[in-house]
Amino acid sequence: MADRTPPLSVDALRALVEAGKIHTVILGFADMQGRLQGKRFAAPFFLDEVLAHGTEGCNYLLAVDVDLNTVDGYAMSSWERGYGDFAMHPDISTLRHVPWQDGTALLIADLAWNDGKPVVAAPRQILRHQLGRLADQGWTAHAGTELEFMVFRDTYEQAWDGGYRGLTPANQYNADYSVLATSRVEPLLRRIRNEMAGAGLIPESAKGECNLGQHEIVFRYDEALVTCDQHTVYKTGAKEIAAQEGASLTFMAKFNEREGNSCHIHLSLRDEAGRPVMAGEDGEMSPLMRHFLAGQLAALRDFSLLYAPNINSYKRFRPGSFAPTAVAWGVDNRTCALRVVGHGASLRLENRVPGGDVNPYLAVAGMVAAGLYGIEHKLELPEACTGNAYTADYAQVPGTLREAAGLWAASPIAREAFGQDVVDHYSNMARIEQEAFDTAITDWERFRSFERM
Repeated sequence: MADRTPPLSVDALRALVEAGKIHTVILGFADMQGRLQGKRFAAPFFLDEVLAHGTEGCNYLLAVDVDLNTVDGYAMSSWERGYGDFAMHPDISTLRHVPWQDGTALLIADLAWNDGKPVVAAPRQILRHQLGRLADQGWTAHAGTELEFMVFRDTYEQAWDGGYRGLTPANQYNADYSVLATSRVEPLLRRIRNEMAGAGLIPESAKGECNLGQHEIVFRYDEALVTCDQHTVYKTGAKEIAAQEGASLTFMAKFNEREGNSCHIHLSLRDEAGRPVMAGEDGEMSPLMRHFLAGQLAALRDFSLLYAPNINSYKRFRPGSFAPTAVAWGVDNRTCALRVVGHGASLRLENRVPGGDVNPYLAVAGMVAAGLYGIEHKLELPEACTGNAYTADYAQVPGTLREAAGLWAASPIAREAFGQDVVDHYSNMARIEQEAFDTAITDWERFRSFERM
């Protein structure tokens, strides 16, 4: 990846610290769920010690469940291995202001073992590896992620205490593209947009969506690693800003029986001179793009665990829901898992499988790996779907986490692209999540069974 000017330079940080305007620096990394984990440092200590040498974090952070419970089955971290540390090395290119937190700056860390070797199961490292494979061919990936979320008038504490029942959505009706309805939420959305701009992101637009209180804020695309870093900062920051406003928002894939929260991912490639390569001279798909897209189709079922990592993720995939069920591609066809959009230099593919709960590093890594598989094997692209993919005869997106995990664990494409250690690590993540769900008793079961069974 080319050298970049960070949103905040180290020299500017030093000046702000000396002026008393920055007193706290956060160093964090994305865990398996894509959540920002890390430490807050006194800014002078960060500049004197952590900037050059990094810091340590318990390696169990990549070997626990969603509740941070220690679990079995991870080779890199366990009671038998003593739950030691890994090193967190600041990536200076990610240094930025955090406008929604007083006097605070933030950086993203890369994870390494004490001997300097990268932690191969870390999501950011997984993406770095795939982008390195892409760079070996002379290409860089650009990506954009479109996150949807639902806003509620309840605080996070009220939502928790009430068991997430009876929450008040910020809109009482379908507000898709509605200027009137979104104006009611605009004070919150405006804060998020403006303060993300202060953190170095480039906001493009905000719009209402179909579910009650559902909205989407879109930011400008960038190099793939930068986009995933920004996605992680935005997701954390949006929740923090909502909490400050006495509200709550959720990115979970499927909160209720209405429309789920998607995270459509747009991806394109450029050559070493920065020229787009997915369109040919005629403006149509180049042979490279056709192979790249064919690879997406070939690997989509095997890589579904990277796009839909949770039990709840699979509740989105219902006919007529604008979430895909068919492993198909089409030109500007929202019924397909893969949608080709744009013209000429902006020609790109959109993966519509991921939901708002996706870990962007893993999903974009999967798309890059799938595309390279298609290029390396010169896969031929089938005919586009020009009708309703929901009712056509195509292979189906996996319907459960259990199915997706089985495909991932047995996939020769995954083993070749990611290595057995990564395949095993995320197979175990899926196993832990599935077992936790299999032993849980749900409200659905109680309502159906308490009296009437």
